[in-house]
Formats: sequence, C-alpha cells, structure tokens
Amino acid sequence: MKICTYTLIDNSPDPVTGEALSPYERFQHVVRQAQWAEELGLDAYGVGERHAQRFVSSSPPVVLAYIAARTSRIRLLTTVTVLSLLDPVRVAEDYATLDQLSGGRLDIIIGKGNDPEQNALFGYDLDGQWDRNREKYDLLRRLLREEDVTWSGTYRPDLVDATTQPRPLQQPTIPIWHGSASSTESTELAARFGEPLFSANGFHPLEKYAALVRHYRERWEAHGHDPADAVVGAGFNGLLVAPTTQEALRTYRPAFDAFVSSPGAKHNKLPFSTLEEFVDQGSALIGSPEQVLDKLGRYHEAFGHELTGIPLEVPGLPADVVRRSVETFVGEIAPVLRRTYPSRVWPGLAPAA
Repeated sequence: MKICTYTLIDNSPDPVTGEALSPYERFQHVVRQAQWAEELGLDAYGVGERHAQRFVSSSPPVVLAYIAARTSRIRLLTTVTVLSLLDPVRVAEDYATLDQLSGGRLDIIIGKGNDPEQNALFGYDLDGQWDRNREKYDLLRRLLREEDVTWSGTYRPDLVDATTQPRPLQQPTIPIWHGSASSTESTELAARFGEPLFSANGFHPLEKYAALVRHYRERWEAHGHDPADAVVGAGFNGLLVAPTTQEALRTYRPAFDAFVSSPGAKHNKLPFSTLEEFVDQGSALIGSPEQVLDKLGRYHEAFGHELTGIPLEVPGLPADVVRRSVETFVGEIAPVLRRTYPSRVWPGLAPAA
C-alpha cells in the first residue's frame, strides 16, 4: 500500500479556538506540512483546487511548484484539478512545467467540481459540467501525449497543429487519475481511458463509494482492458489514533461537533448525526491502532485500493494531539498496510527511512 495526504487549503478560523491565520501564514503551514509528510515517509502530498468561499487553493500548480523546491522525494498530486472550469491548453502548460521543475514527481487527479459559486466565477452554471469535463479531458490528454494536435469542440476555440510547451518530463505522459465522489460519469471516463480511479470516500457510508468502484471495474473490463490492470486509490475522512478507542472518541469529539455544522458537511449532506455513527458507518479512521487497521482492511476488501489518503490535520484539535496521532499511524499502522496490501502505484518510489 502507498500512502498519501492532501489539503484543500481551507483558511477558515479554527472551529474551537477561533484562531485565524493570514493567507501568508496558511501557505507557509502547507509547505511545512508537505515537508513533514516527506520526513514521515509518506509517498505523496496533494493540493486540491477551489475558487470560492474560505479556500485559498485557487492555484495548485504554483503551490506545488514551491513545495517541489522544498522537498526532494515525495510525489506531488493535484487533488483535484477542476478541469470542467479550465482551459486544457493552460492546464497542459502549467502541469508540464511543474513536472519539469519537480523532476517528474507529478500526478494529476482530475475532477469536474460541484460548487455553484466557483462555476459562476468562471461564467458557467452546473448544467453541462459533465460534458465540459469529458470534452476538456479528451483535449488535455491529447495535448500531454501528442504534438501537432488538431482538435475541435464546443467549449473552446479549435486547434490546428498545436503543440504545448514545455513537454512533460515523464514519458509517455504525466500519470492522470480520475477523482470519483458521487457519479458514474467519472468512473466511466476513467474506465474508458484505462486510467486509475481515486475515490473521495468522504462524507457517506462505505457502500456508496464501493458501488462506484465496482462500476469502474465493470466498465474497465467492458472497454476491453485487462481486469487485473485496474488501479484504485481511496481517501479517508478524519484521523485520530490513540491507545484506546474510548480515548480516541473523547479526543475527537470537539472536532466532530464542529465538523457537522461546517459548510462542507452541509453541502455534502453528511448523514451522520453522532460521532459514533461517523466512526461506525463512515470512513473516519478514529480509534485504537487495532480498530483503525480493521477498518482499513474492511475498506480494502470492498475497494481493492492500492493508495490510501489520510489527513495530517484535524481542525478543532491541538497540533500536538494531531501530531501524536499521525506519528502513531506512521509508526504502527503504515508498516502493516505496506506489508499486507501490495501496490503497483509509483513502483520506483521507496519509502523514506
């Protein structure tokens, strides 16, 4: 199993203390967090893209380029690139540049996004977002893989013999994953092109996301790909590892109480009203090391995933508490995951000491 972490760079005040960071302080925190992830031996650090509300993650290629300069080994992810809003030519240029600057450490995870406010910022409404995502991905994929691209579509001017510069360092191209949260549109697109799937696995019970992974695998085979070649990653919503389950629940409760009233929980219609439901039915990794390993095993049985995503911070909890939890995960849980569940993701990347 490979292990990654990621951030959307939410710059909201701490939900318990009310402490707020300036954008400069938040960006510096993100860079230190990426360096810490590398020191811990995690395999990848991701920066998501949002263009609205409390997020300051509108320019992931800029943030990831700075992180690339401050790290040396860890893979860099986009979690996710909101392709339905962007010009594929600009995306190809930005990320090929980042791939060159980072020494070929980049993976792109694409998604269509679902925020009405950020769609409006780019002059779109939510209608047609899947069509935009499909068409723009078809062009982006060609621009990253081919030169002299001739193309016509609905959502941008035609291209004739177009070659974007620079070319990616990684060949034949930068690895691309498809982010999956709620619709078979994303699983179909990933299966069609024979590319890996990353399940958000965030706000709802296991079965909702397991059904999407099953659809991906079914459509993968229907498109003529070898079933053994399908690759899945999965994120997990929350992390607090403590010596006992009771201590983990007691420690995490203030963070959960703040989370249920957050904009993200409301927008995604979080179905859990209590922390106990959240831990029992959702993907949150809260409990003793043994309990967390058991949950990860159950999810692996359902998903067959080879990349696990964990958060490195929990809004509402003190930094020293979160640090002890993460270090327990890395020291006691991660080695078991790596031994137990093989991974073909980034085969040449060895974990740091």
